[in-house]
Amino acid sequence: MPTGTYISLALYFILMIAIGLWAWKRSTDTSEGYLLAGRNLPPAVAALSAGASDMSGWLLLGLPGALYASGLVEAWIGIGLFVGALANWFIVAPRLRAQTESYGNALTIPEFLANRFPDRAVALRVISALIVVIFFAVYTAAGLVGGGKLFETSFAGLFGDVGMSDYMLGIWITALVVLAYTMVGGFLAVSLTDFVQGLIMVVALVVMPLVVMFGEGGSAGGSLTEVPVEGFLSFTNGLTLLGFISAITWGLGYFGQPHIIVRFMAIDTVEKVGTARNIGMTWMGVALLGSIGIGIAGRAFTDRNGIVIDDPETIFIVLANLLFHPLVTGFLLAALLAAIMSTISSQLLVASSSLTEDFYKLFFRKNASERESVNVGRICVALVAIAAIIIAADPESEVLGLVSNAWAGFGAAFGPLIILSLTWDRMTGAGAVAGLVTGAAVVMAWIILGWNSALPGMDQGLYEIVPGFIAAWLAIVLVSKASAREERPLPA
Repeated sequence: MPTGTYISLALYFILMIAIGLWAWKRSTDTSEGYLLAGRNLPPAVAALSAGASDMSGWLLLGLPGALYASGLVEAWIGIGLFVGALANWFIVAPRLRAQTESYGNALTIPEFLANRFPDRAVALRVISALIVVIFFAVYTAAGLVGGGKLFETSFAGLFGDVGMSDYMLGIWITALVVLAYTMVGGFLAVSLTDFVQGLIMVVALVVMPLVVMFGEGGSAGGSLTEVPVEGFLSFTNGLTLLGFISAITWGLGYFGQPHIIVRFMAIDTVEKVGTARNIGMTWMGVALLGSIGIGIAGRAFTDRNGIVIDDPETIFIVLANLLFHPLVTGFLLAALLAAIMSTISSQLLVASSSLTEDFYKLFFRKNASERESVNVGRICVALVAIAAIIIAADPESEVLGLVSNAWAGFGAAFGPLIILSLTWDRMTGAGAVAGLVTGAAVVMAWIILGWNSALPGMDQGLYEIVPGFIAAWLAIVLVSKASAREERPLPA
């Protein structure tokens, strides 16, 4: 690979670590500083941080790959996500920002739930933390798989014989760089790097499809309709009812993603949530259109030029290497790493915060000092990363598959719970526990039994978030009504 590409990537890595070191001097002396940046994030930083940590490598690998393989029918996932994200900003964001502070200045979602329902505090914190750690290990693994595929596709043989495959080397390098700035700088470093990474991502997502379509050998004009796949540009080709429901209901997951909604908790004032929402949704709309464009135009380009791609999820990497100057290629690959790292860092920090606040301080050191809590949090970041590396070690793993499982797990377990705890004053602690357990259990059972499908046009099953979300909602409502006489829920 040309030297210019390495220069761009090296500058990107240096910038991320430099941000971590700067943040280290600003906000990591206290738990609130390390975990929520002191609740002082500006709207733009909070918005792009939420977007970048949300989209991950899925935006540049999974979604373009699905569109490349099957056509425009896969765009329903993006449509469902956009609607869900918009609803999340309206329903959850302002309420969560206000209530997490009013209920004991909660620093984590499990802590907020415990403060909201004190009669079930221990059960909620422990079960929530377990779900967070389990599903984030899987979710983080999806990001590391993206890093592994990047190195396997772009840097094959570069490092010689180092005792591991290019895929595993990519996983380790990705993990170590993320660990460097996350462990040092905490939430402020993660949010600031997310902001920068979000800008890099959206530029790449705008530039690449335009070059693919209108550059030399591009796919502009009639060539888009010449793809030798029947119905490739149809929104309904091969679409079944189950497929449509599975795709559009991805948006339900937003209400329960801890690494996204924690950004709402950190915005400096409730009044600025609206500004953050407008910035975040604009970013997301542009990013999704760019991702869809890469998959569709990329397929037309490769077919027109006789290029064969074995793994559709590498279309972004292949186009970056084929069409751009080495310095620009490095920037585009940095955008992919940005998508991957922004999500991994957010997930590691949220998982470590749950282990620290909801296990270590709850059962072992209730009076742990601020410095001790921060240091334990750093150790927990490393432990979750190691678990994710083990899960990601299988080179046959698919980014979209891992993301879909973790997304459904969080969406079903926490989604109904968060919405109702913020909006329904008759909800009880027993109902909260029932919803949490039911949502997670139904999703895991659905996956184990093989009834799941996350993609439109596939008729083998229903995306597990649908039964999980419905079952959790019903469990909360029914158990809350049954236990209302025994419990007196706190006012909303």
